[in-house]
Amino acid sequence: MRPAANAPRSQRRSAAPGRASAPDELITVALPKGRLLEEASALFERALGVSPRELLHGTRRLAAQAPEVGLRFISIRAADVASYVEHGAAEVGVAGLDVLREEQRDLYEPLDLGIGRCAVVVAWPKGAPPLPKGVAPRVATKYVAIAARYFAERSLPAEIIELHGSIEVAPSLGLADAIVDITETGETLRANGLTVAEKVLDVSARLIVNRVALKLHAERLRRLIAALRSAADGRMGGTS
Repeated sequence: MRPAANAPRSQRRSAAPGRASAPDELITVALPKGRLLEEASALFERALGVSPRELLHGTRRLAAQAPEVGLRFISIRAADVASYVEHGAAEVGVAGLDVLREEQRDLYEPLDLGIGRCAVVVAWPKGAPPLPKGVAPRVATKYVAIAARYFAERSLPAEIIELHGSIEVAPSLGLADAIVDITETGETLRANGLTVAEKVLDVSARLIVNRVALKLHAERLRRLIAALRSAADGRMGGTS
């Protein structure tokens, strides 16, 4: 039966003929490129005995199959993972909490994987004098929504300037008074004369699942989530 014309886009995609409907079809897992791919691969290898990074290594294709565990892995830009999962191109994905809270996607988040740990912070030039009373700071960031919520929740006016790269140099070039950015060690901030004023959000990678796929593949996804939870707990020294 064809999905209704006015059904949500993700539902139309997932329910389409040949798409996420056969119980024996491979489940597609979207993984971000870079360091997080390595950390996620270690978890999948511990949980299921397959390493997405090794399967994808040495090929220009961005997809690799692991039929022995019923999965297909795709490697894409970190910023695109949530879109692939929300719209049904992948049933499962791994995405940082910073991306998820910035974009407010309609996704199921069953598991904190405990990898890719870092933080979104507010940073100011070291030793900078306070702004005159009543002057709203100019804040450079790629996290426009997160930054806006942070300042609004504190009833602090701020002018948010959206940037997508080299955010740390914005204060030294006079573009901004402060920045909201992600950091792991703070080394880049310190190298650019910045100091962390406050933490906005603790970040780690989450397992995300398409809501329609969760109904169509409930038992298979339940087993996958349980296996990854056990692997994540083991990685962090947990016992549950």
